[in-house]
Formats: sequence, C-alpha cells, structure tokens
Amino acid sequence: QVRVMESGGGLVQPGGSLRLSCVVSGYAFSSLSIQWHRQEPGKERELVATITKGSTATRYADAVKGRFIISRDDAKNTAYLQMDSLKSEDTAIYYCYSPYRTGYWGQGTQVIVST
Repeated sequence: QVRVMESGGGLVQPGGSLRLSCVVSGYAFSSLSIQWHRQEPGKERELVATITKGSTATRYADAVKGRFIISRDDAKNTAYLQMDSLKSEDTAIYYCYSPYRTGYWGQGTQVIVST
C-alpha cells in the first residue's frame, strides 16, 4: 500500500521560514521523481517544485524560485521543501505528489503566512 504523508506546516510571519517533509512508503522511493504542489482557497492546485530521481535536477514555479528548495533523502524515503522569505501569497495547503503508477497524493499540510 502506497502512503504519502506531509508534515511541517504551520503559522509563520512574513519573511520567515518553514521546512515541509514528505514521507513515502509502499514502493521504491528512490526510483521516481517527487513533487510539491499547493492549493490556495478557491484556486486550482499548482505545481511548486519537482525533484528527479537521484536528485539530478530540480524545477521550480517562477513564484518560488530563489526562495524554496526541494530536496530528498532516499535513505529515509523522504522529500523536503525548504521555504524561506515566505510571503502572504504563499499561504496554501501544500501537497506532496508521487507519480508511482496512477499517482498518489498526501493529505496536505497547511501553511499560513501572516502577521
């Protein structure tokens, strides 16, 4: 059974930082890429960052380039999203996505950037 579980969200002031974690189980985590997406209330889910297998490449949405870093630790079956210089517009539910077979989503973790 494939499981994808995010954690690390919370309330942070503008300019602050958070690190999200995504623990995956049920398949060979190291064999595939992993993605972070986010969804703001009333909007469609959008792709934030992708990391390929072996960490050979990373890609980011323009809105987060230079502020967010995606990484992975295959020994721990875990992906991370380091978010720095957070802005109010980063407020959203953040989801981890695995492309294994038909694709699997986690339940999401809420990030609120506010004073």
